[in-house]
Amino acid sequence: MVTFLPRLPGRLADVPSFDRAIGGAESNVACTLARTGHTARWISRVGADGFGDHLLAAVADCGVDVTHVRRDPLRPTGIYFRTAGDRATDTHEVAYYRAGSAASAMTAADLDRNAVHSGRILHLSGITAALSEDCLGLMHELTARRPGRPLLSFDVNHRPGLWREPSRAQALLELARGADLVFVGDDEAREAWGLHGAQAISEALPEPDLLVVKQGRRGATVFRRTTGTGARDGGAVGERADATRTATFVPSLNVDLVAATGAGDAFAAGFLSATLRALPVRTRIRHGHLWAAAALTVPGDLATPPGRAHADRLADLDDAAWERLHLGPGWTEAAASGRRADASGHRAGTSGRRGDASGRRADEEVRTP
Repeated sequence: MVTFLPRLPGRLADVPSFDRAIGGAESNVACTLARTGHTARWISRVGADGFGDHLLAAVADCGVDVTHVRRDPLRPTGIYFRTAGDRATDTHEVAYYRAGSAASAMTAADLDRNAVHSGRILHLSGITAALSEDCLGLMHELTARRPGRPLLSFDVNHRPGLWREPSRAQALLELARGADLVFVGDDEAREAWGLHGAQAISEALPEPDLLVVKQGRRGATVFRRTTGTGARDGGAVGERADATRTATFVPSLNVDLVAATGAGDAFAAGFLSATLRALPVRTRIRHGHLWAAAALTVPGDLATPPGRAHADRLADLDDAAWERLHLGPGWTEAAASGRRADASGHRAGTSGRRGDASGRRADEEVRTP
């Protein structure tokens, strides 16, 4: 989509002007991965209009392959407006103009399976499923378990404003069950499915090999399958046996928040980057937090992620140093310019110790049924 960001705080009714940017969960992930050296392809549909021209140029400028994005001469490119407030607060407003958009006309019949399956990871979002019945059918086709598909990553991305009937969001649970790697916030699982807490979410989603439950300011817990014939981080899809999971919790970072929009996509991109590099689960979560911190400290949906070497160094900090880390606006640029880690905009801070409700230490692994 083309995104319009307010130049001033306030209600949409009161904001007099907006800045144009690009947005969209899947394209955000693709752009972020490409900016850190991964090969990324974005497959979608946009209008044959000026906004479509802008989207294609902006996404391609990030290094993403857009040759499989179709242009629709009959339907417009989707757009949306939002306020500057945090999505989790009552002050946040979003106005979507996506009904009848080019992207909403995507169907399973249009699927280019060679293009979709050519990568090591296929990343999907629940936002696409909400656009139309055709898009929901496309998502069912893509999440069907078939031999030879790449590792399938699915970000639930529940957006109540896109679902005309709230009960329809239950479809997201079925889609998640077809994925190998699932990202879901505990808040959206509660709102969409009535599930409370990471353990309840894990019990409702036993199928994925990796389940990432994002817990807001507290951190994230990853449930990882440890036994069974289907367990994998890549390769062909196989039959699954009953298995146990390990749960790994890593606390979030302290950041000077500018805007929360786009942080979930950045977290997914950081986690997927580390997955492509076959890093340990604990390190993957830390990369997710670091890339989310880059998004949280800028006003737009799309942030410049930290350089790989810099992110690796921070991800290798011991628990105490990780919990003291405090990141502010410009910290990724500060690192790129060679300034020290405690320089302005990327400084060590102090905070109380964080952990989950059980009192376990950060990063502790525990077996769960």
